[in-house]
Amino acid sequence: MEKPLQLCYPVQTLDRRELLPAGACLTQETMTDLVRSAERETFPRMRFMEYGTISEDLHHYCSKPPYGQIFFDPKRKKEVFQTMQQMEFVQPLLDIYGHFSARDPYTYRHILTVFALSLLLAQDLIEDRKELAMGVAAAPNHDFGKLCVPLSVCKKSTPLNEHERQLLSHHAAAGYVLLSYYLKDANHPAAITARDHHERCNGKGYPRGITLQNRIVEIVAVGDVFDALICARPYRPRSYDLRAALEELTMQADSGAISADVVRALISCIRESHPPYKDCKFSREMRGAPPPGNLYSGAIPGRFQPEGGLEEEGNSGHGGK
Repeated sequence: MEKPLQLCYPVQTLDRRELLPAGACLTQETMTDLVRSAERETFPRMRFMEYGTISEDLHHYCSKPPYGQIFFDPKRKKEVFQTMQQMEFVQPLLDIYGHFSARDPYTYRHILTVFALSLLLAQDLIEDRKELAMGVAAAPNHDFGKLCVPLSVCKKSTPLNEHERQLLSHHAAAGYVLLSYYLKDANHPAAITARDHHERCNGKGYPRGITLQNRIVEIVAVGDVFDALICARPYRPRSYDLRAALEELTMQADSGAISADVVRALISCIRESHPPYKDCKFSREMRGAPPPGNLYSGAIPGRFQPEGGLEEEGNSGHGGK
């Protein structure tokens, strides 16, 4: 039997109300009690794209390189944004967007772009409309557990120490708790995605080290890594170029860490002809290069790896997005 996930740190809401203490085991009983406590509350709802500047920001992010190249097809881009227009969130989750927008712009932009990219990839990878609808609900809050990570850690421009790395890794379990509570369902796709988006197909991820076999989470996981590479980060002012980022993803897919199908779908989106993703072949000609001063340690031994060992993504201390 799989050992239940245990919290190393408490999980608190935006107004600092503790949902679960450090040391809590996220057993079925614990999560059932958590959901029952949420059922006593009523959370107002609001359309996602009508909150703050989300609509304006998403259009801006998806028009800038390299996302302008990825969202070049007007029809496919329109479908993504129409889907977003129909979504409603409970107010506390929208307020977390407001928190990140004001205090951690990188995380805010990252969550939005991974959401948009995940919707685009899902168009090709998920044929079942019901499953696709579940995927839509899963992607937009994958990093909300960062709410429980000190801003000084999220925005640190130098490698993290071991304690800070543990604090950052806490965001996966914290996101699971927060979303289970606000969505009143510990099995909601969004809660599962928040918990598992750093798991890997070869079982070498975190927080549980399970073998990832969930297509929705696989899509978000690839989008998560890709966006971390091609955009500037607090510890890396310059981003990977598109070629180098795709080569890194290809290496990770070859190692079995991330889904090869999802990486092929991403390559298909970037190609102007938009071929079926199954027809996309991986190039083994490595012509890209990481940016100067790169601290990304990758997931492949010997591939852009500085001192400090292997990480999921991030610098030698920033092991999560």
